[in-house]
Amino acid sequence: MSSALTFRMGRFVAEFPTDRCYAKNHMWAQPRGDLFRFGFTAYAVRLLQDVYFLDWTVEPATRLQLRQEIGAIESKKAESTLFAPIAGALTAFNDQLLADPSAINLDTYGTGWLFEMRGAGADLLTPEQYLEHLAAVWPVTQRTIKGQLNES
Repeated sequence: MSSALTFRMGRFVAEFPTDRCYAKNHMWAQPRGDLFRFGFTAYAVRLLQDVYFLDWTVEPATRLQLRQEIGAIESKKAESTLFAPIAGALTAFNDQLLADPSAINLDTYGTGWLFEMRGAGADLLTPEQYLEHLAAVWPVTQRTIKGQLNES
């Protein structure tokens, strides 16, 4: 990772490469020609811990609206619905993750990418804006995590 910003999550540090944009649903977006490649940020991976199941409910070439449901993920800590981070056309999934989603945990900003989309990306954040967003949501996230730990 050439240049990165960091966010402290308690005793853990999440890094965010500055060569990409970010979505409020904790995905990174790396421009690749006329499309974006998306994956989970280190923040999301840290909260999920050990992703073991990934399923898509849409097909490539599907036109998506911002925040449209696109799939589901299960991990050691959570089950979650996945939503489109931008409006546009889904062009490809990382098919290797369907057989073995562990790359999400092992190479978050590389082989752990999720899908590619063609779209304007107007709703994406700069790395600095994403860190501001994390700082704003972190108090609520901490309460949620503590609540989950108390339920266990």
